[in-house]
Amino acid sequence: MIANVIRSCFPVAAQAVADKSEDINKLNVFPVPDGDTGTNMSLTLGTVVREVAALPADSDMAAVAKAITHGSLMGARGNSGVITSQILRGMAEGLVGAHDPVTADDIAAAFRNSVKVAFKAVRKPVEGTILTVIRDISSRADRCAKEKMGVPEMLEALVVEAYESVARTPDLLPVLKENGVVDSGAYGFATFLEAFVNAAAGKAGELTDFDPTVATDDAKAGVSSKVQIELNDDWEGSEYRYCNEFLFKAEEGFDPDAALAHLATLGDCELVVGSFPDFKVHVHSNEPNRVLEYMLKYGQVYEVFIHNMDMEAHDRTAGIAADQAAAAKPAEPRKPLGFVAVAAGDGEAEILKSLGVDVVVSGGQTMNPSTADILDAAAVANAESVIVLPNNGNIRMAAEAAASASEDFKIVVVPTKTVPQAFAAMFAVDDQVSAEENAEAMVEAIAEVRDGEVTHAVRDSQAADGTPIHDGDIMGIAGGDIAIVGSDVEQVTLDLINKMQAEQEGDTLTILAGQDMDDERFEALCDRIEDVQPDLEVDAHRGGQPLYPVIFSIE
Repeated sequence: MIANVIRSCFPVAAQAVADKSEDINKLNVFPVPDGDTGTNMSLTLGTVVREVAALPADSDMAAVAKAITHGSLMGARGNSGVITSQILRGMAEGLVGAHDPVTADDIAAAFRNSVKVAFKAVRKPVEGTILTVIRDISSRADRCAKEKMGVPEMLEALVVEAYESVARTPDLLPVLKENGVVDSGAYGFATFLEAFVNAAAGKAGELTDFDPTVATDDAKAGVSSKVQIELNDDWEGSEYRYCNEFLFKAEEGFDPDAALAHLATLGDCELVVGSFPDFKVHVHSNEPNRVLEYMLKYGQVYEVFIHNMDMEAHDRTAGIAADQAAAAKPAEPRKPLGFVAVAAGDGEAEILKSLGVDVVVSGGQTMNPSTADILDAAAVANAESVIVLPNNGNIRMAAEAAASASEDFKIVVVPTKTVPQAFAAMFAVDDQVSAEENAEAMVEAIAEVRDGEVTHAVRDSQAADGTPIHDGDIMGIAGGDIAIVGSDVEQVTLDLINKMQAEQEGDTLTILAGQDMDDERFEALCDRIEDVQPDLEVDAHRGGQPLYPVIFSIE
């Protein structure tokens, strides 16, 4: 029964991708870095595994297909994950009604449906990617079926075709050839397919022993010779900085085609996949707030992830450089104390590093790093004890989970809620005392910091004093409470500072400009602050954080 085969082989194939995820990640040199391909594919496949495992033991192919479709949609991460979800959907739906036992014609039909669904989801397909590979496999499947090939032989031929297609991707996409690599998503899918076929043939775990020889060409040997990771730091970025992805629960009247067309005016790489009422949305843009505001008109958004692709590109380069450096010299001994902090803006990250933070993890509002992200960053700090500054209340639990999971070194979490608190905490560091003693001093330091944030409302609400708030209003937030509501960023900032100074006078104001506030506006704002608060010393910096044009602290 095909449903039972899929249920037994899918987890094996998903695990193979998870095991190779870091190798796949390092291949991600497509001109628009979009998260880590291996990680995103692995997360997508992992969600499917859990959803299928939850089915009753006697579930038929229709139930399995529904679980694969829903699980891959809900778990899809990044462009590669979303496209993978549509490939899986097309394949699973194409197998509903297949013969028992499955035939070559059934498999060919399923691949044809997979190509149809996957290409329909992508407005501007790019050759030399996972889409090319699935199309090539489908064409080979049609030929195998026409030749009346047996299913086991057909599946092995499709794996060979997958690797041969992967090996051709650098000839179709110049950026791959320039970097000496194959397409990451394509390679990830070939890995998945080979592991699945091996599991179906009773050879689970034998990836390296599979022989993909065709005529005189050893396809996999060709792939191996191409997969050489090169350090490339000349990527200048795309027109758009942020990768926005989220799940969407649509209301009646939602038109996915109209939404897709509108998202194309806000950015590129736009995807709206799924079926009413559940959709997955993906788009690259410079204004995540506009993407969310538009979609909120037609339903509810949840599980929102916003990635800074500029930072991902630099992090990838730094990671490869670190790997190469580590391979070239003996491991350095661990230092006594290291520091990891979370930040959303480039400017914030630079300031934190100037204060002694070893590793900055990209994250903040709407893009919370995982426990694994924090644990990996702590390992890079290479210290016996690592102090982690989460800088957001929603990230604290992930940081504490990392502390509990760490076995090779100690992690101590200082519960900072904002980046300005982290600044104050780092000024309290004494490298001559223990991590615990430093943590105590840092907690005392952040207790002296009062924070302010200025952002815009995304729905109707009310302030702490009952003042009504309307979608699009500018809000001034102090200590987690909405204290000021207005229509102008600069005026709300001034009113919030004045209110906080009236409640408790401070001496120093540290203020960070977000990515949406240009230098001229920021300088004018600082001048106005100095005029109305002449006794307050203003320490101004560019933070580069998204969504919050101004954040500040008063001490």
